[in-house]
Amino acid sequence: MAEMTGKIVQNLPSAQCCQQNRQFGSLYRRDQCARFKNNSLLFKGRKLTWTGISAMQLHNMSNISKRVVYCNASPSATVVPSLGKVDFLKLQNGSDIRGVAVDGVAGEPINLTEPVTQAIAAAFAAWLLDKKKADSSKRLKISIGHDSRISAQKLQDAASRGIAGADFDAVHYGLASTPAMFNSTLTKNEDILCPVDGAIMITASHLPYNRNGFKFFTNAGGLGKADIKDILERAANIYNGFTPESLKEAEKKASLSISKVDYMSVYASDLVAAVRKASGNIEKPLEGFHIIVDAGNGAGGFFAGKVLEPLGAVTSGSQFLEPDGLFPNHIPNPEDKAAMKAITQAVLDNKADLGIIFDTDVDRSAAVDSTGHEFNRNRLIALMSAIVLEEHPGTTIVTDSVTSDGLTTFIEKKLGGKHHRFKRGYKNVIDEAIRLNSVGEESHLAIETSGHGALKENHWLDDGAYLMVKLLNKLASARASGQTGGSKVLTDLVDELQEPGVAVELRLKIDQNHSDLKGGSFREYGEAVLKHLENKSESDTKLQKAPVNYEGIRVSGYGGWFLLRLSLHDPVLPLNIEAPSNEDAVKLGLAVLSAVNEFSALDVSALAKFVQQ
Repeated sequence: MAEMTGKIVQNLPSAQCCQQNRQFGSLYRRDQCARFKNNSLLFKGRKLTWTGISAMQLHNMSNISKRVVYCNASPSATVVPSLGKVDFLKLQNGSDIRGVAVDGVAGEPINLTEPVTQAIAAAFAAWLLDKKKADSSKRLKISIGHDSRISAQKLQDAASRGIAGADFDAVHYGLASTPAMFNSTLTKNEDILCPVDGAIMITASHLPYNRNGFKFFTNAGGLGKADIKDILERAANIYNGFTPESLKEAEKKASLSISKVDYMSVYASDLVAAVRKASGNIEKPLEGFHIIVDAGNGAGGFFAGKVLEPLGAVTSGSQFLEPDGLFPNHIPNPEDKAAMKAITQAVLDNKADLGIIFDTDVDRSAAVDSTGHEFNRNRLIALMSAIVLEEHPGTTIVTDSVTSDGLTTFIEKKLGGKHHRFKRGYKNVIDEAIRLNSVGEESHLAIETSGHGALKENHWLDDGAYLMVKLLNKLASARASGQTGGSKVLTDLVDELQEPGVAVELRLKIDQNHSDLKGGSFREYGEAVLKHLENKSESDTKLQKAPVNYEGIRVSGYGGWFLLRLSLHDPVLPLNIEAPSNEDAVKLGLAVLSAVNEFSALDVSALAKFVQQ
């Protein structure tokens, strides 16, 4: 059947799911290269599935033994012998799952295999069944999408077998963005099998080509840390219960329960409609604008042809739109200097009005104006704050902990809003904004310096494409009101933002094997470092501890500030320093160094090098 926008394309036997799709081009050709063929996938030539349990059996079993799900292997069933041992909990990365899916990097053995993926997908189905409390007469649906990674297709197929084995229907979206996957739980359109009951995005954001992972969604949003732990615990039990019999049964089910939908066209159309609405329902409100997109060979290439061009924009000069999971041009990451240099140069070379750049799965973004000035980190937050505060005067802007003092001044003094500086981690920032609203403090924007930004009007979803739509809305409405000057209307909004002369981030690593830890954890050691720095800072008359702070130790002095905090996941203390000059930044660095130098398990070489310049 020919592909149709916004329609079910076809029901797919699982054996056909790995066939090449023209949308992905080089993605799957690269996956067939010899260097990746010996990818140590267990049970080569066989499809693996996890169970033949019915939905109600699965639901009932999930309440046994603290809701752990067991496979329906009979006592005499043969256990699958070749499945390696896997520590599922080590795959957790906050509210995501991350692992190594492709061989080829020394010291990074594969731990995200097809069987592991099947078990995780099956566990998500069991978790979802508990949450939905659905009756046995209704088959639940889970949509699956992926970014451009070379391991995407095999993990999609493996996840589908896990879903089908749980008596759920799997709906394939193919190349997709993370925000689109969440939206599929909200869209109401039976023609495209929406809304789905849950969604899985296969991605590892900007990490190297050999990594991959999963993000999960329901109509309530992304899953939290506790949910991910629950799913991984269930997955471990499912994995350990694999048998040849149950795998074969689930493979049969997968051949009958997979559909394919072109959901990205639906999602893109919604973005187009939002810009047209902001312009007063003009068909091509961006006509005359030259806007360049850099997708970094990730999943964001659709934005040029399916969003900007229907709105009338010229997109010539756009680059790296073709998905390529080896990311040959630059890391698809708006925080990466090489990536930002690439989009900036493209804007200048093509004399474009605006440049837009996305990360791999399009939940983060940044922009560049016609003169090459970046809307990134504090500048992007300032720009989004200006737009949101025009629409919602006085609202609270929630950010992560490493935002600048200049941004606070800009939001509160210039824009008349309130800046609520919280913790690192996009989920932390979003959850805090939701909490503030629940206790009566209005907040419409939660945004990190990383480029993760979520708006209340968009269901608190961190959506890089929607952030850029807000910028396009501003351009379109300005044009409709007779203003000219291209992206200058955006640049002028942040004209009074005070920016530091020097801004650095240094990483101080904790040696977990050092005797100075005295058998304690790196987290306990890091907390001791922070406490000592706090005490030293309070005794220094030239330094002032931040009166309100939610993460680490933040101190002002010498016209700038520093923040030392403990990483969310790793034995590292990141140190951020911002100051008017290099001399002032060094003074702040010396204040930190004098306090932490006595902790012998802490590698301060990066800081020592910085203060010696």
